[in-house]
Amino acid sequence: MISRAARSPFAEWWWTVDRWLLAALGILMVIGIVLAMAGSPPVAERLHLSMFHFVNRQVLYLVPAATVLIATSFLTPRHVRRAALIAFVVGMALVMVTILFGQEVKGARRWIFGIQPSEFVKPAFVIVAAWAFSEGAKHRGFPGTTLAVLLLPITIIPLMLQPDFGQTMLISLVWAALFFTAGLHLFWMVGIGGLGAAAAMLAFKFVPHVRARILRFMDPSVAGGSVSDTFQVDTALESFIGGGWFGKGPGEGTLKRILPDSHTDFIFAVTGEEFGIIACMLLVAVFAFIVFRGLSLASRNADPFCRFAAAGLILLFGIQSCINLAVNLHLMPAKGMTLPFISYGGSSLISLALGMGFLIAVTRKRPRSEVMLEANGGIGDDGE
Repeated sequence: MISRAARSPFAEWWWTVDRWLLAALGILMVIGIVLAMAGSPPVAERLHLSMFHFVNRQVLYLVPAATVLIATSFLTPRHVRRAALIAFVVGMALVMVTILFGQEVKGARRWIFGIQPSEFVKPAFVIVAAWAFSEGAKHRGFPGTTLAVLLLPITIIPLMLQPDFGQTMLISLVWAALFFTAGLHLFWMVGIGGLGAAAAMLAFKFVPHVRARILRFMDPSVAGGSVSDTFQVDTALESFIGGGWFGKGPGEGTLKRILPDSHTDFIFAVTGEEFGIIACMLLVAVFAFIVFRGLSLASRNADPFCRFAAAGLILLFGIQSCINLAVNLHLMPAKGMTLPFISYGGSSLISLALGMGFLIAVTRKRPRSEVMLEANGGIGDDGE
């Protein structure tokens, strides 16, 4: 037991964090290990690796991920801004290096030095954009909105050059949500929506990769190659149907043996076949709880920056989850988007931990005087 009267950094952290949110994230991490044991062995066998190769690596990735999440949650809002700015600058620099020298996989350059830099850009982008919007709302003479508008193309153009249209779409949606949250005029929202629709049409017309995926999704007969997007989503749907309400049982799934991305993008389908639709609904309920809890904490926050940052981070988490689930259910074309804390992947896991650490940090309970100090510009003993 930790006394409320204790003044140690850990005691202060324990009594100010949202423990419900922290517990839900911990549950997701544990579920991720269990589902990795279900979905990854067939992939390891196809690659001639040890059966639990991906499970062991997932557990190893959890150590730095949990460390990042806890360490980041100790930060003050001011330090969150600083850390995010550093992560954004370094991440964008690595994205540019990746475009030039990164490893090409399936026609895209997204990996370098064993990491995917765009994953770390996402939470950092949300924090920087939230700061710009909040400053523009607080100070009429500060060009916060202009900075936020310029920040979007600076971020997504390099991602489009990789190309990584999934991350581009995700970042754009979160940015638009922050734009709306900032209370800007409906005229601008309509304009942004029109630009987004125009960009999607241009991508469909001039980018063969995007056009092929959409056409394969709309009409399977145009699919080409030995393993198409349609094959994966069709197999995923068969997994849900085969599993029924209660599933075939742990390790009893068969379709995962022919599903190429059963440990990453389509691990939710493996969940459906082996554990059943009820288990899938419970998993979705955990994601929904985290999203609604985060939005509730954001709405009650008096500091504009913390409110925008929390809303943006939880929307980033929620939209990414919805995209992955929608792809598994054949509701949208494949995007290469992981299911947070469930899919295998070191870069994804650690970047999600960074984002959720930022979320816990900006939603911690703080004295009203400290909140007002932050809202008035953060003037403190260090002169900031």
